Amino acid sequence: MLRTSHFAAICTLFLSFAPFGSAHADGVMIQHAMGETEVKKDPKTVAVLDVSALDTLYAIGVDVQGVPNDIFVPYLHKFDGPEYRKVGSVFEPDYEALSAMAPDLIIVGGRSSPKYPEVSKIGPTIDLTPDLKDRLGSTIKYAEELGEIFGKQKDVSDRVTKLRQSIESVKEKAHAAGTALLIMTTGGKMSAMGPGTWFGMLYDTFGIKPAVKDLDTSFHGQIVSPEFVLETDPDWLFVIDRDAAIGQAGASARQVVDNELIRQTKAWKLGHVVYLDPVDWYIVSDGLIAMQAMADELSKALSSAQ
Repeated sequence: MLRTSHFAAICTLFLSFAPFGSAHADGVMIQHAMGETEVKKDPKTVAVLDVSALDTLYAIGVDVQGVPNDIFVPYLHKFDGPEYRKVGSVFEPDYEALSAMAPDLIIVGGRSSPKYPEVSKIGPTIDLTPDLKDRLGSTIKYAEELGEIFGKQKDVSDRVTKLRQSIESVKEKAHAAGTALLIMTTGGKMSAMGPGTWFGMLYDTFGIKPAVKDLDTSFHGQIVSPEFVLETDPDWLFVIDRDAAIGQAGASARQVVDNELIRQTKAWKLGHVVYLDPVDWYIVSDGLIAMQAMADELSKALSSAQ
């Protein structure tokens, strides 16, 4: 019969060969939108196919080696340089370029999320697609995981603390602001966004009361007319110019919105038509830099009416 001390020693030896755990000395198990992946701590070769993740990594001082071909984000312009390997678009990865990098970590999310099964065959991959039911919570969770991977916990904590405070301030102002309608313009047309949609964080995260709730929840929202906006008659009209975000020619949001019917709404008469930064809202959304900028933008707009 084995003595207790011998049995404990054997158990310890067995567990030392266990294939996975929540964290290893040189790695960490990351929970993400597609499951869990063990990631090496402080990976040296990192490819990112998600602009939100790139925003957060840039915010906490982490450099990467592979980035999307077209980022469309002015404050991330450094990644357009030739020293950064281009690994495809946010919709379609360049599998050859990714394979040639032999990355220690690949990050997908949002628009690149559907490519996770193929990309994960190349190297350890995490999917940082946000939870539409908890955008702030998932943004913070993923930021904290990236902080753990790269040893940037303090940088993440400082930014998260400020972000939480800013969002609470927006919520306080929103409480007395009345109702709002969020619309996006593209190709000379308008679509409305309600709660629970990709852009519903205006309501779900920042606490602004929606003027109408039962809208199409597809990514680009529900096509609407100026008559719809007048019938809804919100106290605030928030506008995202998609064409401006992606550098596409066409009528600007200001041109689309400025018409006889919308001029009759309470929002227009009160001077409560706010043209949101299209890059922050349409391109990035869930990065720490972009979300802080969004909170600051809303806080400034709502303060001007008080």
